[in-house]
Amino acid sequence: MREVLPELLAWWEQGETVGVGTVVATFQSAPRPPGASMLVGPDETAVGSVSGGCVEGAVYELGQSVVESGQPVLQRYGISDDDAFAVGLTCGGILDVYVEKVSRETFPELAEVAADIEAGRPVALATVIEHPDPAILGRRIVVHPDEPARASLGSSRMDDAVHDDAIGLLASGTNATLTYGPDGERRGEGMRVFVWAFAPKPRMLVFGAIDFAAAVARVGAFLGYHVTVCDARPVFATRSRFPDADEVVVDWPHRYLQAEQDAGRIDQRTVITVLTHDPKFDVPLLEVALRLPEVAYVGAMGSRRTHDDRLERLREAGLTEKEIARLSSPIGLDLGARTPEETAISIAAEIVALQWGGTGDRLIERDGRIHH
Repeated sequence: MREVLPELLAWWEQGETVGVGTVVATFQSAPRPPGASMLVGPDETAVGSVSGGCVEGAVYELGQSVVESGQPVLQRYGISDDDAFAVGLTCGGILDVYVEKVSRETFPELAEVAADIEAGRPVALATVIEHPDPAILGRRIVVHPDEPARASLGSSRMDDAVHDDAIGLLASGTNATLTYGPDGERRGEGMRVFVWAFAPKPRMLVFGAIDFAAAVARVGAFLGYHVTVCDARPVFATRSRFPDADEVVVDWPHRYLQAEQDAGRIDQRTVITVLTHDPKFDVPLLEVALRLPEVAYVGAMGSRRTHDDRLERLREAGLTEKEIARLSSPIGLDLGARTPEETAISIAAEIVALQWGGTGDRLIERDGRIHH
């Protein structure tokens, strides 16, 4: 929903009614992840995508029907039995799409949720997408950390179970469909709840205010990271040199990283790129980075010779082999990159591959599923 939220909120504020289709579950090689949404606007426009084009026409028609009837629908799309190019996914995947009517009356909390997302405050939205009681279908609660649930799904048992699970999904920034018994029983079936977990953007910390850092910051912002560039040299760490970064910090890298860790602003989604390839900056910084309890990625730029020298210095500083093994160095995938922009792509490719379990191989040379 995040990518279509501006248009949805604008229509909502105008008092319009919008059909919203959202991917709530995927199987096999479905092209869009859970949470991807498509709007059927009051002016007969379509905004967003649930399948990259395969079933958008069918979802559009279903959205129009749901707006008229007011009754939400959970629809499964897969390969058509008669013709793979009929209303189905030519990629061979399967996806469940929940289609609902959204207006000020059906979703009065939308402005509040949008404000939280815009401000970077963690918020989850849990919606009942399947239930044996039609009166409960479509009910939703808004969940914030350390706060009781707002509104109700129908019973305190339902609310408590979904609230607790939504808090867990918020911690990882993961959207998911959860299954319960009709009254929120954890081991039961009959009620399915989709949870949008709008966590703050994951962080990308770029250390070293060099030309390669500007390209990495640009790609990181494109991938949806909150990008911070940090360097101890004020003449290089300037906003004008890093217009794509959310923050430019002048500080010693190891001191800044430790302060961020102490403040609780580093988590398991944080990626760290060390681009200075200067031991007086790199080694103290990597001592901190490689000892952090949880980060998604730590990569350091440098030649093979620089890498070998860096490893020796890290061992002399007391790091264990297990800690050193967390380091991606030389940084990036082997793409044959030469320019800062190409190198930034190779770094981003390595981060994405590690996040999703990719190999970095050419798909044409591999068999089996494309999506891990």
